Amino acid sequence: MRSLASPPRSLRTRLVLIATVLATCAVLLCQTAGLTVLRSWLTDQVDDRLTGFRPPTRLYEDIADGRLPTPKDDDALPSDYRVYFYDSDGHLMEESLGLTDDRGPRLPTRAAGLGLRGDELATVEARDGGGSWRVVTDSGPDGMRAVVSLPLDTVDGATTKLLWFSAFLGVVVAAGVAVLGNAAVRLGLRPLSRVEGTAQQITDGALDLRVPDTDPDTEVGRLGQALNTMLDRLRTALHRTAASERQMRRFMADAGHELRTPLTAIQGFAELLHDDPRMPAERRTEAHALIATNANRMSRLVDDLFLLAKLGYAPGPHHEPVDLLSLAADSITSTAVHHPTRTITLEPLRTGSADTSGQELDVVEAVGDGHQLAQVVTNLLDNACAHTPASARIHLRVGTIRTSPAAGGVDRPGRTSAAPALSPGTVAAVIEVADTGPGLTPDDAQHVFDRFYRAAPADAGEPGSGLGLAIAAAIAAAHQGRMELDTRPEAGCTFRLLLPAH
Repeated sequence: MRSLASPPRSLRTRLVLIATVLATCAVLLCQTAGLTVLRSWLTDQVDDRLTGFRPPTRLYEDIADGRLPTPKDDDALPSDYRVYFYDSDGHLMEESLGLTDDRGPRLPTRAAGLGLRGDELATVEARDGGGSWRVVTDSGPDGMRAVVSLPLDTVDGATTKLLWFSAFLGVVVAAGVAVLGNAAVRLGLRPLSRVEGTAQQITDGALDLRVPDTDPDTEVGRLGQALNTMLDRLRTALHRTAASERQMRRFMADAGHELRTPLTAIQGFAELLHDDPRMPAERRTEAHALIATNANRMSRLVDDLFLLAKLGYAPGPHHEPVDLLSLAADSITSTAVHHPTRTITLEPLRTGSADTSGQELDVVEAVGDGHQLAQVVTNLLDNACAHTPASARIHLRVGTIRTSPAAGGVDRPGRTSAAPALSPGTVAAVIEVADTGPGLTPDDAQHVFDRFYRAAPADAGEPGSGLGLAIAAAIAAAHQGRMELDTRPEAGCTFRLLLPAH
């Protein structure tokens, strides 16, 4: 159990308690100062009355001769003054002026016991033990002395009443500050309470909520802005993490599926060869060929996956000037070995509607890794040959453009890409592979750069791994470039690689 002496944990309670203590201390301090000033002022008034009164010389002579009769109560001076006399030997005399009751100051029997010099003033206790008196001494003839006194009942009464009033006022102020301060603190902390409630709901899982109070002129508003910024970043990070996890699960499932097919084929043909040692030589040769084909397919798939992983985590490709025209010509030669019946033309890039036939190709350079860029162009040519009928024409174009919706590099309807658009007007070196095949549907075009995505090939050849265009897009992104596609059904496909011009 929490100790009763431990401080309150609630901020609201602490604020109210602090305000109450401070207000009460301020009231008591002011009342104490007022009480001190009032008592000093009243005492000064008594002192002025005492110093303004001096017994006449004849009164000393009458007292010494015993000619001053003792007045009756009804003949006493109508005043609070009390006057006492010491004879020439310093003894306190019985004769005095003033009321003859038991009230009066407690004076020593010897004048030396007064301890007063000249016009010094002092406060002494009353004879009856209640209250006090203010006294001053006066020197008379023949060494006589007189003590003039006035009671401080008025001063004590006024200060006592003011003291009780101060205590009562302190209690009232403390109670008022506690009640009103609690209401004021609740009202002032209401925005912070809303922030607290919103934060609790977000903690419980409502991640789409935002802090409502964002006034930049208040501390709570600035806190709300900071929390909203933090929540936006948190939501973005969570969405990215979720998307990455989904992509990773999909990637692992697709990779497992792609690897399972050749592994199953290899396992099946290997078991067939093992279980049937008397298999005819022709069938044995066919089984060996199928095992080698599937092993080669699995090897290529693993190489492609390794290349994608390397592109995703490598610091960057090797940078050197690359002649894109020579690279395109070499890629055409390499593709012709695998597709000898296809005709691929090398042309300058169209930058308008004019006919480009007969134009000479200029040197086009970019900075990057020549081997990786050659792999991109070869993948694009292989895809064009695999996914278009034999009658379709394939054009490989090389040139330099300024990015725009018409020329490329900028998003527009009918154009898809896995990379963000380049700034309009950016000078870029371009390698473009265009065909006159059937084109792609909008749905296929949206997923063409996804890993393991395959559109149906036009011929009955061996299906690819679905990683070629994903690798091409990754290589383009590693070169600070962009891979994009312009297509529509029955209008062919145009794959465009854009790189920063050298």
